[in-house]
Amino acid sequence: MFLTGKQMGEVFLKAKRERFGIIASNVVFDTQVRALVQGYNAVGSDGLLQMSAGAVKYAAGASQDLHTGAKLISTIVKTFSDQFPHSGIGLHIDHATPNYFDFLVYCIENKLVTSVMIDASHEDLPENIRITKEVVDIAHKHGIIVEGEIGRIKGAEDEIVSDTELYTKPEEALEFVLKTNVDLFAASVGTNHGVSKGENLVLRLDLCKDIDDLLIKNNVERGLVLHGASGLTDEQQQTAIANGVVKINKDTHYQMDMAEAIQSYWEKEKYAIVCPPDVDAWDYVPNKSKFDPRKWLIKGENKMQATVEEFCRVVGSANKSILL
Repeated sequence: MFLTGKQMGEVFLKAKRERFGIIASNVVFDTQVRALVQGYNAVGSDGLLQMSAGAVKYAAGASQDLHTGAKLISTIVKTFSDQFPHSGIGLHIDHATPNYFDFLVYCIENKLVTSVMIDASHEDLPENIRITKEVVDIAHKHGIIVEGEIGRIKGAEDEIVSDTELYTKPEEALEFVLKTNVDLFAASVGTNHGVSKGENLVLRLDLCKDIDDLLIKNNVERGLVLHGASGLTDEQQQTAIANGVVKINKDTHYQMDMAEAIQSYWEKEKYAIVCPPDVDAWDYVPNKSKFDPRKWLIKGENKMQATVEEFCRVVGSANKSILL
């Protein structure tokens, strides 16, 4: 079922109270939406799908019209997820930088999404606070929850690129939450956007606990968010959750799933569409039963579904949907 912003807030409150995580999965295509929503439902977990500005532009086709792309993705997510009454699904705008302010407002006012992230982390702290609070004030009037961030996450993810990482300072996190009233706070603790392996990262998951403890001490407890989590080990994710993280972002892993599964299929079925070297081209007939896109796209979908099911088990959200 597609959730309202209020219901998504309840999902994160439950996750924080019971110390489990919610997997937030970036999507662009209907193939991803099907795989991931079915995966969340199969294990009785709530989930959050995410669309970036780049994904929205791609979805709109040659026009790259943000409004068209957002409406298309939102309609697909809402229509498909409403088939499943025992698993709640939200839709989030991921890493919207200040130049996408008007786009955020459009999605908020038209209730295309459940939550939004305003990422003004490349601004100085006072300006980050000012911009984020402006988004929060608008979003809360429409029942939409907001994620904000301090610090920088190294690597590339869609239109977000940083050559350096900047760890979040707990005292700045407290100031940010107090002055903006964001619902979710994303901390930079050493994760990377893109392809990475958790065992090779210098993670400061202790910062999550320091931030969480400080927010609780000052009566502004919030769920924390971990970006760039595709390559993290199970233990690293579970430690982050124990230290206050409620939202764990995944994107690259699914892209790899789809690429690997489809590549494997075509390595086996190459001659369904390419004439074998020992066959005369005049005699060759392509095999529609093999090259029909439904035959090979499903390979990627199945792998992504299995992945998100396992993710939910690892972070503890399986069988904990608010709708159960």
